[in-house]
Amino acid sequence: MTKNYAWWQTGIVYQIYPRSYQDSNGDGIGDLAGIATRLDYLKSINIDAVWLSPIYPSPMHDFGYDVADYIAINPLFGTMADFDHLLAELHQRDLKLILDLVPNHTSDEHAWFLESRSSRDNPKRDWYIWRDPAPDGGPPNNWLSFFGGPAWTFDETTGQYYLHQFDVHQPELNYRHPDVFPATLDNMRFWLDKGVDGFRVDVIWLMIKDEALRDEPLKPDYIEGTPLFSQFDHIYTQDVEGIHDLIREMRRLIDSYSDRVLIGEIYLPMQRQMNYFGQNNDECHIPYNFELILSPWQAQAVRTLVDTYEAALPDGAWPNWVLGNHDQHRVATRVGAAQDRVANMLLLTLRGTPTTYYGEEIGMQDGQIPLDKMHDPPAVNQPELAHEVGRDFERTPMQWDATPNAGFTDPDVEPWLPVAADYVTRNVEAQNTDPTSMLSFYRALTDLRRAEPSLHVGDYIAIDTNLDDIFAYVRSAPDADTFIIVLNFGPNAHTLDLSHIAVGATIAIATDRVRDGLIDMSSLEINGNEGLLLRASTLPSNE
Repeated sequence: MTKNYAWWQTGIVYQIYPRSYQDSNGDGIGDLAGIATRLDYLKSINIDAVWLSPIYPSPMHDFGYDVADYIAINPLFGTMADFDHLLAELHQRDLKLILDLVPNHTSDEHAWFLESRSSRDNPKRDWYIWRDPAPDGGPPNNWLSFFGGPAWTFDETTGQYYLHQFDVHQPELNYRHPDVFPATLDNMRFWLDKGVDGFRVDVIWLMIKDEALRDEPLKPDYIEGTPLFSQFDHIYTQDVEGIHDLIREMRRLIDSYSDRVLIGEIYLPMQRQMNYFGQNNDECHIPYNFELILSPWQAQAVRTLVDTYEAALPDGAWPNWVLGNHDQHRVATRVGAAQDRVANMLLLTLRGTPTTYYGEEIGMQDGQIPLDKMHDPPAVNQPELAHEVGRDFERTPMQWDATPNAGFTDPDVEPWLPVAADYVTRNVEAQNTDPTSMLSFYRALTDLRRAEPSLHVGDYIAIDTNLDDIFAYVRSAPDADTFIIVLNFGPNAHTLDLSHIAVGATIAIATDRVRDGLIDMSSLEINGNEGLLLRASTLPSNE
C-alpha cells in the first residue's frame, strides 16, 4: 500500500525575511504587498511553503522578535487586509504559509509587560520573571544574555530585576504561571483560524527556566578569552525539565486543525535535539536540524553527521536539513563560491525536508556593511565583535535585477540595509534565462526532486568511496528510479568505481550544468568542486 506523506515532508520550505524581500511602497523596507508580487517567482522555483520571519507590531529592537502584539500586523509591513490577501494568493497557488511564533519573550512595550512592570501587585506581575536584587544589589544570579552582558535589567520603579536572555527590550514570559501558556495558545489559535499552515517557534528550547534560578556553572573545559556566554554550561536556562509538556500542548492544538505543521528552533547537541520529536512523535513535526550549518565543510565530517543523524532519529520521525537562515552567515560565504552548488545539491537530495533561505537560489553572499550601517543588537551592543556576532550581513535585500537597489526598492530610496555589492551581476533577472546560472541549477534540482519519489521520500544509504573529499549516497524508493549523488568537497578530480551500486547511469544534473550523457560507473570521473546527480540505468545483478 502506498504511504501518504504530508506536504511538509515532501515539500521545500523557503524562509523570507520580510524587511529584505520586496518593498512595495518606497520606504526602503520590504512588506507583505511586496512579497505578494513575487509569488509567481516562488512558484517557479518549486518551493512549497513560505516561512515569514515576524510580521507583528514591534518597536524593532530585535527586528520583530520583540513582539508588542501577537495578533496584529506591523504597519511597517502593511495591514491585516494585506496579510489576508497574501495568504489567499499563496493558497491559490497551492503554497503554504508558516508564521514565526515568538513565545519565549515579548517586547517591553507589549500590554502584558506594561501591566507587569507597573507595580509588584499587578495581576500580570508574575507573567514575567522578576526577582529581588542579590545581597550586593546586583542581578539575582549569573545568567547571561545571548546579546552580551547580564540577562537581568533593574527596574527602578518596582525595585526588582526582570529576565531577558536577548535584548534588554525583550522580557521573558514565565511559563510557570498558569495563565501565560493559555494566552500563547490563544494567539496561535487566532492565526490557525485565519488559515495559516503552521508555525516555526522561535527558541522553543528556552521557554522554561530553572525554578530556583540557580547560578549556571562554568564549563570544565572553558577557554579564557572566548565570549563569556560560551564559557558557561546553560543547564538552568536551556532544555529545562517541563519544556516538553508545553510543546506537547502546542502540538495538540496544531493537530486539532487539518494539515498543519509545528517547527521548533532548537540549538542543542544532536541526541538532545531528538527529544523534541516527542516520545511518540507528539511534539515538533520538525525540530530544526542545523547540523549542516555548524559542521566543518568537509566530506567525511558531513557524511558522519548525516549518518549519525539518520541513526539517531526516533521511529517514525521525519528528518530535515537547513543550510542557512537569518541568524547565520550565508552558505555561499561559509563554504565558498566554488562549493555553493555542491552545498545546494546536498540540501536538496538528502532524505527529509529542506529549508532554503531567500537568495540561496541565486547564490547570494554576505553583504559588506560598515559599522555605522549595522542595526543588529549583538553588533551594536558589542562593536568590537560586530563582524563576529552581527547578523545584518546575511539579511541584505533580495537581488532582483541590475537596476539601482537591485529592484528591491525604488532607485532613489535608501534601503534599510545596503544592497550587496555584487547585485549587478548576481540577480534573478540575469540568471533567469541563463541555462548555466545558479538559479537554473536550483530550478533543475527542485524540478527533479519534486518529480522523483526516490528524491523526496526515498531511502538514504551512504556509499564508501575511501576518498576523503567525496561524499556519495544512494536515494531509492520502490517502483521508482534509483539515484546516486556524488559530491566532491575538494579541488582535485577523482575517478571512482561505483559499479557495485550501478553498472551504468546517466547524468541527471551536474553542478557545472554542461555535463550529460551515459556514465560507465566502473570509471566515474568527477571534477574538483563538482556534484553529480546520477540516474541509475543498469543495476548490478543480484546473482
